[in-house]
Amino acid sequence: MDSKRRGFLKSAAMAAAGSMVLGEGEFSLPVLGAADAPSDGDELTWSKAPCRFCGTGCHLQVGVHEGRVVAVAGDKAAEVNKGLLCVKGYHVGGILYGADRLTKPLLRKDGGLVEIEWDEAIDIIAQRIMDAPEKFAFYGSGQWTIPEGYAAQKLMKGGLSNNHIDPNARLCMASAVTGFLATYGVDEPAGCYDDLDACDVLITWGNNPAEMHPILFSRVTDRRSRGENVRIIDISTRRTRTTDAANDYLEMAPHGDVAIALGIMNQLIASGTYDKDFVEKHCAFRTLESETPTLQGEAISEDEFRKRIAAYTPERVEELSGVPADQIRMLGKLFGDRNLRITSLWCMGMNQHTMGTAVNSLVHGVHLLSGHFGRPGDAPTSLTGQPSACGTVREVGTLAHALPGGRVVANPDHRAQCEGFWNLPAGRISSTPGYHTVKMFDQFTKSADEGGDIDTLFVQVTNPGQTLPNLNKLFNDKEKLNDKFLIVSEVYPTATTQLADLILPAALWVEKNGIYGNSERRTQQWFKLVDPPGEARDDTWMTIAIAHRLLELGHEGMKDKDGEFIFSVKDEQGEDIPIWEFEHYYDTNVDKHLFEEYRQFTTMKHKNLAPYDEYVKARGLRWPVVQQDDGSWRETRFRFAGFDDPFVAEGEEFDFYHSTSGDGRAQVWFHDYQPPPEVPDEEFPMWLCTGRVLEHWHTGTMTRRLPQLNRAMPTAYVEMNLQDALAQNIRQGETVVIESRRGTTQLPVWIDGRGRPPRGTIFVPFFDETKLINNCTLDDHDPFSKQPDYKKCAVRVRKLSEASS
Repeated sequence: MDSKRRGFLKSAAMAAAGSMVLGEGEFSLPVLGAADAPSDGDELTWSKAPCRFCGTGCHLQVGVHEGRVVAVAGDKAAEVNKGLLCVKGYHVGGILYGADRLTKPLLRKDGGLVEIEWDEAIDIIAQRIMDAPEKFAFYGSGQWTIPEGYAAQKLMKGGLSNNHIDPNARLCMASAVTGFLATYGVDEPAGCYDDLDACDVLITWGNNPAEMHPILFSRVTDRRSRGENVRIIDISTRRTRTTDAANDYLEMAPHGDVAIALGIMNQLIASGTYDKDFVEKHCAFRTLESETPTLQGEAISEDEFRKRIAAYTPERVEELSGVPADQIRMLGKLFGDRNLRITSLWCMGMNQHTMGTAVNSLVHGVHLLSGHFGRPGDAPTSLTGQPSACGTVREVGTLAHALPGGRVVANPDHRAQCEGFWNLPAGRISSTPGYHTVKMFDQFTKSADEGGDIDTLFVQVTNPGQTLPNLNKLFNDKEKLNDKFLIVSEVYPTATTQLADLILPAALWVEKNGIYGNSERRTQQWFKLVDPPGEARDDTWMTIAIAHRLLELGHEGMKDKDGEFIFSVKDEQGEDIPIWEFEHYYDTNVDKHLFEEYRQFTTMKHKNLAPYDEYVKARGLRWPVVQQDDGSWRETRFRFAGFDDPFVAEGEEFDFYHSTSGDGRAQVWFHDYQPPPEVPDEEFPMWLCTGRVLEHWHTGTMTRRLPQLNRAMPTAYVEMNLQDALAQNIRQGETVVIESRRGTTQLPVWIDGRGRPPRGTIFVPFFDETKLINNCTLDDHDPFSKQPDYKKCAVRVRKLSEASS
């Protein structure tokens, strides 16, 4: 960095450090570009950390001055983003400094919130758990760090013998999990982001990476700027910024992706262009026949698969999906060409789907049947929306049915393994799966007289009061129930804290140590860089403090079989470090202790992790990470492929070593198309799809407190087709009422804006807590993943004058 640039950086940083408050509590940071190469000096200390927002896992350099984050730069040493950040990433440091940070525990008394001390708050929680441990539930997040999720998992399943723990990733990634499990017998992608640098064709299945994962999408568009030929095919229900960059746009009807995948496989079989050698050596065929179907399904022969797939001709697929038959043939020809390398990307469009498991499995099947698998650039890849939806939810297993490292509570061997790792008495872990998210909140918002058997719910690092579907049923009904107690750990006031009985102020991002796991199996570590404000504290500490208070109250589950506290950490003399006391929490690195304990769980499903200190030195490592003869640790880019995966036997080209058929084969599934659970009719004639925007992340709790981003996108809106608007005499910017059978909200209209829906379809982002579109969405969900469908339900749009008359 030259002296002129260094001087600018210094003055910008000093200005930011000296004037945190701008106007009404607005905090602004200098924006540094990819060309900047920050180093310590000029009164700034730079440290690495992953971005706090999406599952891409961009790495940053964070500049700290006098105990405050005052600058952020893209990390040029990071493979994920190579020094670039999106507009949210460049402003991420400002999320720490909103004027309305929560800084004291708050208890609801006589209809208002009063400040209390931490000891009282922890005691209140522990006493409620002691009164009815089986009625306590823990709702977490893909924003939990790995140690946070692991601590919650151990408290619930290893301490309380209670499996009522689930994450908000149930709402966004669960169908990807079940799709991977059904196909390969193990979760998470075989490919990685390197595929974006090598593919000839990129297919986006119902997602919009130009806005939702812009750093990843730029890896493809940047190749074009260098003269490379990359064909982008956008399959979607509306035109987006991804469409603008695409060579081909295939506009499908809602639910049409299921039919399209079936149609591609039909064409591969009919033309004889499927990869016969790959299929014969490495694939088996599966479908659902049982009245009580499972992810294992039932085996069928290739001949039977051929008979079933024959029904999905291009013409029939056109009827079901709305995509012209010729475009289905075009996709079939592309997948039939082994000289090409094809990468499929998807996210919420395929996951938030009542056939989410089916369509995930079918798209994997397209790649397997065609042989577009296992070479750089040939991969089916699911992207995640949250920074650790993979590392914390899917790997640590913070799901109602799961245990760490790919284990499940229903399997007695898995329970015994976990009890061994945790040094627990045999039988401590319950064999009965807990409530998944929709069921958990359904039980919490029902009175005990109606069978609602969850009476205390602890929410960490998420905002269900805004993100749950069918909010009136699954969240708002709590307001009428005096016997229900909602605990919320949060950074800012949210839609969820509005109904909270106890609010705990939380540390955020680099105000604590942390570890995330991103979409490409990359585990990333960072250290605490600044102190949180007031009395805000780490979520991991909260969990451990509650556990220790339960121990003091006599809960036997808080002891292992040797009588030690289940979260015991010893010093060099073998004495307990009182990490449950916050003044001693940082006497040791609790993250490192929990991570090293968790590492034991990761080898069963070949998700091997390196020691904690290896992640300190790296910008993340993609698992499985194995130790080499020279003592170094080697990451894996491509799973199941002999050229890169250390667990594929020497000399083998591929090995699906967790195959559900037990023979090293991946499963090519057949699922018949099924219609959505709710379709437009005369009363509710339009399709509603919900999603995100570039400027805001999830519920906007953090990004709406960044003035640059909030000014750029200050309010939610409804995208309408021009012809639909004209038919109802609705004008640009006019506020309208969106109504479904479940609820309503009011939104301004945006016609021919950033996204362009077809006739009969509207789109609404969900980031704005003043305009809750999830009042309208339905809670119908996939039968395997239990993930709700936010992408399609029936609504009507009415002018305000009509709605009030």
